[in-house]
Amino acid sequence: MTKSSIIGVIASIIVIISAFLPWISIHVDGQTLLFTGMNTKGSSFGEPGKLGIAVAVMVLVLFLINKEWSPRVNLFTSAFLAAWYFRNMLIFSRCEMGICPEQKIGLFLSLGAAVIAFACVLLHRRKHVK
Repeated sequence: MTKSSIIGVIASIIVIISAFLPWISIHVDGQTLLFTGMNTKGSSFGEPGKLGIAVAVMVLVLFLINKEWSPRVNLFTSAFLAAWYFRNMLIFSRCEMGICPEQKIGLFLSLGAAVIAFACVLLHRRKHVK
């Protein structure tokens, strides 16, 4: 495995872990609502962590497969993963009706790790076997 593959695997694992970390907290009527990628009860966000975990597992497996086609497929899947978490960043961090959420570490960590995984696919160099 190359260095970029190892970093990509680590970034994919961080994406999976960050789905369970706090993403935002909202202070409404004296109570605090805490949302993660897997727990968004009381909102209309859905559960974006489930799709994020599924795609991150696919990216992780494609980093581990040493075939000629795997970096090509991984380019698409990691780009989708980065775009998905960019979308989540936009949706979760926007203000609605004068209530602005407080962003937490999980939201930034998931986006950063997804972008790092995508960059690792772009910087991947195959070892030529003769």
